[in-house]
Amino acid sequence: MLKKILSVIGAYKLYEKWLWLQVKNGAKLEHIAIILDGNRRWALENELNPWLGHKKGAETVERLLDWCEKLGVKFVTLYTFSTENFRRSPQEIAEIMKIAEAKFRKLLTDERIHRNKVHVKVIGRVNLLPESLQQLIADVEKTTEDYENQFLNFAFAYGGRAEIVDAAKMIAEKVRGGELSLDDVNESMFEKYLYTAHMPKQEPDLIIRTSGEERLSGFLLWQSAYSELAFLDVYWPDFRLIDLLRAIRTYQNRRRRYGA
Repeated sequence: MLKKILSVIGAYKLYEKWLWLQVKNGAKLEHIAIILDGNRRWALENELNPWLGHKKGAETVERLLDWCEKLGVKFVTLYTFSTENFRRSPQEIAEIMKIAEAKFRKLLTDERIHRNKVHVKVIGRVNLLPESLQQLIADVEKTTEDYENQFLNFAFAYGGRAEIVDAAKMIAEKVRGGELSLDDVNESMFEKYLYTAHMPKQEPDLIIRTSGEERLSGFLLWQSAYSELAFLDVYWPDFRLIDLLRAIRTYQNRRRRYGA
């Protein structure tokens, strides 16, 4: 049995290396966005409480950051909790918030974040989160606000429609106050009021969704206009480096015309 397991591990490592060699010399991705889907279903299939799926998924995020660093991906945006997710049971929401607090507390002193000068930002309606979590988020953002080597965004309490509505409200306030005229409002100006306005490259090259579902569920509605999409039939807690490499290989094999 042990011999068979070692054989499988060896085959996996060889496949991973082969994929890596294929991807490393292909088109480089600047911005990858991922919808981290399937935590609850993973927990259900493993006969665990739903929040244990979220905990396992958070561990997968840490591995993802290492992979993206090695691949030279500068911008990473992760869809972790939507505004619609507040409809879940109070107990599950409370457990998710506890997991988030633990992870953001760890980010404050994470050696990788400071060594690589990673700018961490939470995009979404942060005011809907518990005050203790809001404070932790503010501390992490303040600590990393001058970093520009990499950008790590957590879409938390996020909704794509909410983002567009919030941007429109801010612009309307400035028009009403005389700071802007209607003639000033165009696409490039509108982007300055999106949650992702802190990044030089807001548009993802590639958006990945795990769990087999094939929809964006409101993720980066404005920014995703020309993004390539990859839907993977794997739950987020089981996401592996080979899944990421295969998605990138698919991206590299596509011809991007941007309407031309």
